[in-house]
Amino acid sequence: MGADIDAELGEKHIAPRARFEDVSDEKDVSPSTGNQNHSIPIGFRTLSVQVTESIHQGKTNDEVVNFFGTLIFHSVDVKNVLNMFGTNPDRGLDSESAARNIQRDGKNMITQPKPKYIWKLLSYLFGGFCSILWAGVVIFFICWKPLSNPPSPTNLALSILTLMVILSQASFSAFQDWSTGRVMNSILDLLPSECVVVRDGKTTRMPASELVVGDLVVLSVGNKVPADMRLIETSNDVRFDRAVLTGESEEVEGSTEDMGETFLEAPNIALMGTHVTNGTAKGIVVLTGARTVMGRISKLTATTKIKSTLIQQEIMRFTYIIVFCTLALAISIVIVWSAWLRRSHPTFMSVVSMLTNVMGCIIAFIPEGMPIAVTVCLSLIARRMKDINVLPKSLSTVETLGCVTVICSDKTGTLTQNKMSVISAGFVDEVYTAEEFRETLENDKAGDRAAIRQLHQAAVLCNGATFDGATADLPLAEREINGDATDGAILRYTESLGDAATIRNNNVQAFQIPFNSRNKWMLTMYSAGNNTSEKRPESLLFVKGAPDVLIPKCSSYWSARTNDIQPFDTEAKSKLVATQEKWSRGGQRVILVCMRHYTPYASLGSNDFGPEIARSGVESLTIVGLLGLMDPPRPEITTTVSDCRRAGVRFFMVTGDFGLTAAAIARQIGIISYASEPDRLLDVTKQINEVPNPLLSSRYAENRLQRSLILEGNDLLLFTEAHWDVATRYEEIVFARTTPEQKLSIVEALQLRDNVVAVTGDGVNDAPALKKADVGVAVVSGSDVAIEAADLVLLGGFDSIVGGIRLGRLVFQNLQKCIAYLLPAGSWSEAWPVILNVYLGVPLPLSSFLMVIICCFTDLVPCLSLIMEQEEFDLLTLPPRHHHNDHLITGKIYIQAYAFVGMMETITAHAMFFLYMYKYAGIPVHALFLCFENYTDGFYGHTMEELIQFNNVGQCVYFVTVVILQWGNLLSVRNKRLSILQADPIRPQRRNPWLLLGCVIAFVIAVFVTEVPGLQRLFGTASVPIEFWLIPLPLALGILFMDEIRKLLVRVFPKGPLAKITW
Repeated sequence: MGADIDAELGEKHIAPRARFEDVSDEKDVSPSTGNQNHSIPIGFRTLSVQVTESIHQGKTNDEVVNFFGTLIFHSVDVKNVLNMFGTNPDRGLDSESAARNIQRDGKNMITQPKPKYIWKLLSYLFGGFCSILWAGVVIFFICWKPLSNPPSPTNLALSILTLMVILSQASFSAFQDWSTGRVMNSILDLLPSECVVVRDGKTTRMPASELVVGDLVVLSVGNKVPADMRLIETSNDVRFDRAVLTGESEEVEGSTEDMGETFLEAPNIALMGTHVTNGTAKGIVVLTGARTVMGRISKLTATTKIKSTLIQQEIMRFTYIIVFCTLALAISIVIVWSAWLRRSHPTFMSVVSMLTNVMGCIIAFIPEGMPIAVTVCLSLIARRMKDINVLPKSLSTVETLGCVTVICSDKTGTLTQNKMSVISAGFVDEVYTAEEFRETLENDKAGDRAAIRQLHQAAVLCNGATFDGATADLPLAEREINGDATDGAILRYTESLGDAATIRNNNVQAFQIPFNSRNKWMLTMYSAGNNTSEKRPESLLFVKGAPDVLIPKCSSYWSARTNDIQPFDTEAKSKLVATQEKWSRGGQRVILVCMRHYTPYASLGSNDFGPEIARSGVESLTIVGLLGLMDPPRPEITTTVSDCRRAGVRFFMVTGDFGLTAAAIARQIGIISYASEPDRLLDVTKQINEVPNPLLSSRYAENRLQRSLILEGNDLLLFTEAHWDVATRYEEIVFARTTPEQKLSIVEALQLRDNVVAVTGDGVNDAPALKKADVGVAVVSGSDVAIEAADLVLLGGFDSIVGGIRLGRLVFQNLQKCIAYLLPAGSWSEAWPVILNVYLGVPLPLSSFLMVIICCFTDLVPCLSLIMEQEEFDLLTLPPRHHHNDHLITGKIYIQAYAFVGMMETITAHAMFFLYMYKYAGIPVHALFLCFENYTDGFYGHTMEELIQFNNVGQCVYFVTVVILQWGNLLSVRNKRLSILQADPIRPQRRNPWLLLGCVIAFVIAVFVTEVPGLQRLFGTASVPIEFWLIPLPLALGILFMDEIRKLLVRVFPKGPLAKITW
């Protein structure tokens, strides 16, 4: 027998078959050249991939759309498809063919762009302040050799120390990127990992990545489709959930015969990443990996140019300012030395000393610890975000969420629970709530309410969902259901009414036409039980679906008042439509249930039977009743919308659902809150001439239209820029029946009008808008393409986005506090010693080594404690930060850090330096000014070695003073406006034990640097007299006291001149 089978297979393989062209080359495989511009139906909204025009510059819209339009896999019969790939319908591909195909096409994987490690490494090493610090490494190195004779070990050590600072910053950034990427990779496993394949006549389970074109794949309920497939066998009830691609909640019926108009909408095509929700099927793989629909959309979003986040822009702006000031000061030192000091004071400053001073200036002005502080701050906030179920893919995205002014959210599964339930039941002439219907049915002991019982029976028998057998023993509410959400809700409801099992057992289903989005109805057929002819038995048909589709096919109805069948006249139709519209306005999905007796001409199981039932079985229907279903909003969503509004963030709904239903849900959850009827397209058009010129920013509440607006996809087709100028000013907007390209247009229109936009979504169709948004927010249960395109991933409830906004604003405030803390000592107090040394001839009060220690150690550790600060007040009461005006570093912060705290620290630290020089060296202050080369042997009776030692100790006195003064700055900067008496670091409301720990660590570092003999010999440090450790303590409290006075005046006079210039 084996030989016979092989011979038969051999004959089949010898038979001529069509040559398969590699679709990766996008060759024309259409049956005719006239089919080059297939339009993609609006019902299949996702795959109008021209949405990517503005973000994908390398391809035209038509090039991508036409690719799918040219595919013919859906339009040829099963035999020709098998011949195309050399696949046997029983044995599948042979291993040799599979090996050739995978070698040609590659693995069935949606590959991500490879990281450019070289560019990443260069950005870590040369980005930000590191670029200018490399100059320090070089200058210190050449100051060691060959410029110094003998070589100066101090300059070599400074070169190595500066290099260590660069490497530490680069390593820190690299580690954070790596850890964030590692976390993200752990949740990107959304495509099926294994699938059932028939190969070499054996049915085996293999990794989906090993699939090749031509493979024969077996699908069953619950599977994810592993590649784009042409179905060759299906059960009668097989259905696919394409919501991940189309955004539609309605399932699609699978078929082997129905070819559809295009590859994208064909029922005989199963698309990669979609779910099998019912039935079984077998299909031939026709596209794999990047060639699939999902792969091509992923490729479009992957090639989009990455835009810098707002916090990255702010940090770069600050970097440019600091680098500019640093270079200006360094260049001025070189000019002063070349034009004046080298000639007038030739022995005061050598080339090595000048270069050291230049680098001292650079090190002084650059707060080297800031990049580390920023990274740690973002990292810690990112961890706190993860604790509230928000996972940021990039640390720099964390703060952007706090700047968001508009959230555009999808409805299904995002704002709603995606859990249908029956809440209404009714007839043409009677309406009930679900509970009232239950009570009426239970009270009908005598069976007098025939209409009530008929609706119950029809709802039980016209249903494609089933309970999972594994959960049959569980309570009704806990049982798992196989089937779509609508049928599942009706199944659970009818089961709760009782006698459902009896009804099913007494009626054996003979035939079924599952629901599909084209027909918008489903049909089941049962034996009528009163057959008069054996050849043509009468059947009982039940049909349920969209009212607007079925009403024209109805001729009678069951009356709940008379309990008999009445003609479906104009009056009855008006009542039914009124009920439908009322329920729809309440956010319900309305299902019409019908029935009829029918005697088919074709025999059950014949080729003509199905088409006859689909054509004739849904005519002259009798309306049984209506069911109203509700997909309840998430319990937290109303509060979420309210909190977003309180935070100054407008919350818009962008959905593919019908306008009435979308508007009803929007009212329930507070997206539409005004009592008046929402405006429409006509109202927008009327206001075009009233738009102010110039256009006022809609980010401010006073410039908005305090009304609601509902727009549908067809309205947006008529929109001009003038329409967008009006529409974007509305306080509340619902966009219904939108396509992906319209979602993208909405985002772009809002961004062009000075808004920071967040988009939430979970499907592939949301990916372009997610990528374009300032913050793309995906849910973890969404598609891998959506997660890849998003910046944040919600791991839990939707309300976590409010916590994300709060933390985004907190991170910005804490970063401002960190920088306001770092600048007085790490920049201002370090620059002035260099200025006094170069321009006024004062012996250098602070060495370059001690400058690095302040920036990277003694200042950095207490600064990190500020990251742990809690919010001073409810940050949701603040409006979103204006990213064009409200910068991370503002003029007010410079005034606070330089002119106020920085000046106090600089004057105090110099005073301590001069006090030490006077008390221990006997050198008065006036003698140190304009000293220049006079600070040498014999100056005030001291040898050169003694003068160097005095200067070394004086530098350490300056260093210790700055370290201790910063403690006062630390306590003051943690509150912008509140007094320390109102928000001390001890009481629970604002407790921050890290402040004390940071100060202790800074103190230990200062002692270590000044007291360790090895560091004293290498870097010229020295022990500091005990009184110079004690005197700065009350001076630090003085800085705190002075800032308390400032805060008091600002609180008392909030509109006074002081309040306008301080942060």
